[in-house]
Amino acid sequence: MNRYLKYGLIGFASLVLLFFALLAVIAFTVNPNDYKPLIVQLVKDKKQRTLTLEGDIKLALFPKLGANLGRISISEHNGTMEFASMNSARLYVSWLPLLNKELVVDHVTVDGVRANLVRYPDGSTNFDDLLTKEEESRQVKFDIDGVKVSNAAVSFDDQQGGRKFALSEFNLKGGRLADATPTSIDLSFALQGDKPALNVQATLKSGLFFELEKKHYALRDMDLTLKGEAAGISNLALALKGSVDATPADRMLALDGLKLALTGRHKAGDLDVKLDAPKLQLARDRLTSSSIALDATLKQAQGDIHAVLAIPAMEASGQAFKAGNVQLDLKGKHKGNAIEGRLAGALSGNLQHQQFDLAQLKASARVTDPKLPGGAMNISLTGDAHADLEQQRVRLNFDSRLDDSNIKARLGMDNFAAPAYSFDVAIDRIDVDRYLPPKPAKSAEPETPLDLSALKKLNARGSLRIGTLKFSSIKSSNVRLDVQAADARVTVNPLSANLYQGTMNGSISVNAAATPQFSVRQRLSNISIGPLLRDAIAKDMIEGRGSVTLDVATQGATVSAMKKTLSGGAALNLADGAIKGIDIAGTLRKAKAGLGTLKGEKTQAANQLEKTDFSELKASFAIRDGIAHNSDFSAKSPLLRLGGAGDIDIGANSMDYLAMATVVGSLEGQGGMELAALKGITVPVRVSGPFDALKYTLDFNALAGEVVKQKVEEKKEELKARVQEGLKEQLKGLFGR
Repeated sequence: MNRYLKYGLIGFASLVLLFFALLAVIAFTVNPNDYKPLIVQLVKDKKQRTLTLEGDIKLALFPKLGANLGRISISEHNGTMEFASMNSARLYVSWLPLLNKELVVDHVTVDGVRANLVRYPDGSTNFDDLLTKEEESRQVKFDIDGVKVSNAAVSFDDQQGGRKFALSEFNLKGGRLADATPTSIDLSFALQGDKPALNVQATLKSGLFFELEKKHYALRDMDLTLKGEAAGISNLALALKGSVDATPADRMLALDGLKLALTGRHKAGDLDVKLDAPKLQLARDRLTSSSIALDATLKQAQGDIHAVLAIPAMEASGQAFKAGNVQLDLKGKHKGNAIEGRLAGALSGNLQHQQFDLAQLKASARVTDPKLPGGAMNISLTGDAHADLEQQRVRLNFDSRLDDSNIKARLGMDNFAAPAYSFDVAIDRIDVDRYLPPKPAKSAEPETPLDLSALKKLNARGSLRIGTLKFSSIKSSNVRLDVQAADARVTVNPLSANLYQGTMNGSISVNAAATPQFSVRQRLSNISIGPLLRDAIAKDMIEGRGSVTLDVATQGATVSAMKKTLSGGAALNLADGAIKGIDIAGTLRKAKAGLGTLKGEKTQAANQLEKTDFSELKASFAIRDGIAHNSDFSAKSPLLRLGGAGDIDIGANSMDYLAMATVVGSLEGQGGMELAALKGITVPVRVSGPFDALKYTLDFNALAGEVVKQKVEEKKEELKARVQEGLKEQLKGLFGR
């Protein structure tokens, strides 16, 4: 053996023996627990936190450097409350790699970690001080042969966002963790949250690969499961399989063999969703993808809805991409009704600017419902759509046909967080009633409050124009509504139309406050009032043509409440019409014929075959708390004059009105000589009762009194005439003439 080599081996062996002898001396003479106060004080000085080391520190120097720690806890910054703790931790590292700043760890075992994280309203956290870097240091390479974390829990109180999360039952087992070295992990945990409601158990088994310097991360042959409640879905069962490879700094992402299966119960029904994305790669400005398929089913007690979305293979170079013909097929059934439809279009866009276009948009649908005319409704649509995610803008333009209706629409939405909608819709003709369910019969059940919650955050502006419209049995044409909605208030101004040989123009506003508020201002000009009332409220009460003005406001959560709080004013000015339900002239004629035998009051129910004609009718109403009071009623005809006053109780659907009918003349066929004898007589006519059963009461005592009074006046005039005639005769004899 070479002498120098021999001496070298002897020297190296001596150094090794000296090294192990030194380790032995340290192991037997140094107690790491003696340094607890120093460690505690160092943490206090550096971080202003209290470190508590409850158990003994067990130090191992051979064959590997390591420590076995007992329970450890650390306080909040400048406080005494516990910030984090752990029951125990063990860490063992190899000696020689440390000389080259490489951390080769035999294994890491941690048990019972607890941490309470808080984000305050100003955005700061209770761990900001722990993230502060006081000095730069070279990156230390590490190599962990195995890691095990058991029974860990972390809570997060987000006071800024007003929500809380809790991670518990966290368990992790991992193989060798080393840079650029494939390994595997087995992970499980429970996660709870309040906004949104979240309570899930999760497991993840996956291959793991990472390159820290390149910031390259990958999960290979991933198998993720979630069970519990999330996103409003109970009985959630989610399974996700596939591989994900990402280098965020280089804008590179690859999804391979991705399959998702989800089942659960939503308030809308039972969900069953499947997603299949065999391949998708994003490499800087290049995107390639195989066909993507989404299959979703919603099962409800009354029927099912099934949707299939197919996105063909696509490829994008630079900033633009084009996916070809995207197709969505939809089938559904509900309570004996069915829908079947298809939506298709050419998808393209710009990934850098996050702009997407759906050109050559075509859609068709058929809805079958026994209650619909012909048992079905058919819809077809052509147009285009554009979405700019960077500018948060969406536009949809289309021409559509709904049965016999042609529709042109331009729709828009801006700002996804707080959407602002715009619309411009033109319809040539539509019968809305044919698509509405029949009106329910009156029920003793309490009224359902109006739900205006959708209006509280609605921000919209637009115009709707309809050539001919039928809605709630009311027929109109040239309809125009300009709508503006913001800050829980919706205003329709103008609301104009041609209807019943006249015109309507005015406005409506709704304030969706805690107690909804409504106001209506309308003027109906040259309206034929009879057909309007028959179609609108199914009441045949009055005929005539003229103007109606309305300026009212109300509030309430139900229709009944709104009727009882209605206030404002209204006015009528009609000509050449009739009051339905009673023939005052005919009644007076009959009364005159039997005047000697009729006494007291006569009450009769309204009879729609009878009417009292008028050439002019005027009235104004002051409305307060659902009661419309009138004191200037005036109606004229060649035969009668009507005046009166009274109240209409809108909330109770009833009225109490006293009209004074005065006979001013006679016409052949309307009383003839019989009424001529009543000329100048005024008769009280009371109208009372609910709208559905109005009663008319004539006061025959008053009529008889008026006739007697008239007779007395006639006798007075006759006696006066006789006296005057006798006086003349006496004067003639006196003067001999």
